Amino acid sequence: MYLNVIIAGFGGQGVLLIGNLLAYAAMQEGQNVTYMPSYGVEMRGGTVNCTVVISSEQIGSPVVGRPLSAIIMNQPSLERFEPRIMPGGLLLLNTSLVDPKLASRPDIEVISIPMNKLAEGNGDPKLANMVALGAYVEKTKVVSLKSIIAAFPHVLAERYHSLIPTNVEALQLGSRYMKDYGGK
Repeated sequence: MYLNVIIAGFGGQGVLLIGNLLAYAAMQEGQNVTYMPSYGVEMRGGTVNCTVVISSEQIGSPVVGRPLSAIIMNQPSLERFEPRIMPGGLLLLNTSLVDPKLASRPDIEVISIPMNKLAEGNGDPKLANMVALGAYVEKTKVVSLKSIIAAFPHVLAERYHSLIPTNVEALQLGSRYMKDYGGK
């Protein structure tokens, strides 16, 4: 098994958090993992992305020039990363912030999800990242949702543990959305 993903958006969207959760969950499931965050000096509001590589074999490099999949949270990230996705790859697109017509590659699978809108309907628009992660895990089956949920206490600082239940709800919402609508 081998899968890599670039998760991209702007600072404050929780891009690094969901990458970290995904990496930790995969590690707990016995997979080899690399997690590489990348952000500018202006973290909140600036461009942020991370790369997660998950493999049953040893990983030669955490650097991914041509990802198999991408979770795109905003338009600048779509412009930067869509051209890099491997043909036949997967793009999960946050259509709350990006017009799906801007995703122009016919050779990749584009799944449009109104992540912010779904999170807002669930009570907290800041949890769009969890909606995205839940949908990604449901689509790819790279790890179990149960492993993601178990990773929360290890990834979140203890002062944020009271927020785990609402994060889990948003994660499950993204998973259900993918099951029910397949991102259509």
